[in-house]
Amino acid sequence: MKNNIKVVIWGFGAMGSGMAKMLLKKKGVDIVGVCDRHPERVGKSMFEVLGAERGDRADVIIGSEIEEILTKGSCDVCLCATDSYTKVAFPRLKYVLEQGVNVVSTAEEMAYPKAQSPEEAEELNRIAKENGVTILGTGINPGLMMDLLAVTLSGAMVDIESVMCKRVNSLSPFGEAVMEEQGVGISVDEFEKGLEADSLAGHVGFAESVGMIAEAIGWNIGKFEQQMKPIITNVDRKSPYGFAAAGTLAGVNMTGQGYVNGEVKIDMIHPQQIEPELEGVSTGDYIELKGTPDISMAITPEVEGGLGTIAMCVNMIPHVINARAGLKTMIDLPVPRAIMGDMREMLED
Repeated sequence: MKNNIKVVIWGFGAMGSGMAKMLLKKKGVDIVGVCDRHPERVGKSMFEVLGAERGDRADVIIGSEIEEILTKGSCDVCLCATDSYTKVAFPRLKYVLEQGVNVVSTAEEMAYPKAQSPEEAEELNRIAKENGVTILGTGINPGLMMDLLAVTLSGAMVDIESVMCKRVNSLSPFGEAVMEEQGVGISVDEFEKGLEADSLAGHVGFAESVGMIAEAIGWNIGKFEQQMKPIITNVDRKSPYGFAAAGTLAGVNMTGQGYVNGEVKIDMIHPQQIEPELEGVSTGDYIELKGTPDISMAITPEVEGGLGTIAMCVNMIPHVINARAGLKTMIDLPVPRAIMGDMREMLED
C-alpha cells in the first residue's frame, strides 16, 4: 500500500479549517502542517482549534511562517486558502511550486487565471512544469456551479446557441475576506463610493467562468462585461463572519456577459447575500442551455457554497497529484467526485 498523502494547509479560516475537518474523516491522507498568521491560532494545536479529537495522530502546531512548515519533500500537496486574486496569490503559489509541491488554490481567479492575469498564468505553468508538479484553482464557483456543470451538460447537445448560469446563494458560511469583498454591512453611500473607486470586488470569478466555458466549447469571447448592484436588507442580519444592519448591504447582485461576434452568448446572474431567507429569498442553482436540444437544470436550494468549496478542493487532490505537470483548470482534469474510499487507491502508479 502506498504511503498516506501528505497535505499542508495554508490559511486556516473558514475554508482552510473546513478542509481540515473533512480530511480528518478521510482515509489515506494526513495533514502534516498548517500555516496561518491569525494571532488566536498561531502556536496552537490544529486539533484544539478545530475542537477535534487527535486520537493517535501526530500533533500539528499551527505556524506563521510557511518556510518552516512547507519545504522540499515535506508534503505532496498544499491546499492554499488565502486569497481571491491571482496577482496577490502569485508569490505564495510560486513558493509552493518551487518546493516541488502540488497546489490546489481557492483563489477565484485561479480557476481560469489567463482570463485576467495571462502573464502570471504563463509563469505559474512554467514553474510548475519545471518542478514536475501541478497547480489547480477550484471551488464551488468558479470551479463547478457556473462553469464546469454547464460544460458537462453541453455534452448532450448537438449545438449551442447560448448559455445562462444563475446562482442565488447565501454568503453566510464564508469568512471575513468574502464579507469585505461583497460589501456586507456597508451603507449605500459607501457602496456608491466603492463602486466609483473600484474598491469593491463583489463576486470574483465571472471572467474566469466565461473564459472556461468558452474555451471548452470553442467560442472566442470578443468582449466581457459585468455589473454590480447592492442588495439592501430591511432587517438586521447576522452570519458567523458578517453583520448587516437594516438599511445596509446584505450583499450584492452581480451580472456578467460574454460576447461572441457582438452577441451575448454567455449570461451570468449571481445575487448573493448573508441570511437571504430572512427576507424570503430562496437559494438555488440554475443553468439554461439554448440549442439542440435545449437543456434546463435547477437545483434548489443552492449547493452550499462553503461546504461545496471545501469538498471540491479536497476531492480534487488525487486528480491534481495524478495530472501532468503544469497549470490546470477544471476542464483539464477528470470530473470531480466524492471520495468515500481510501484516497491512495485513486493515485496512479
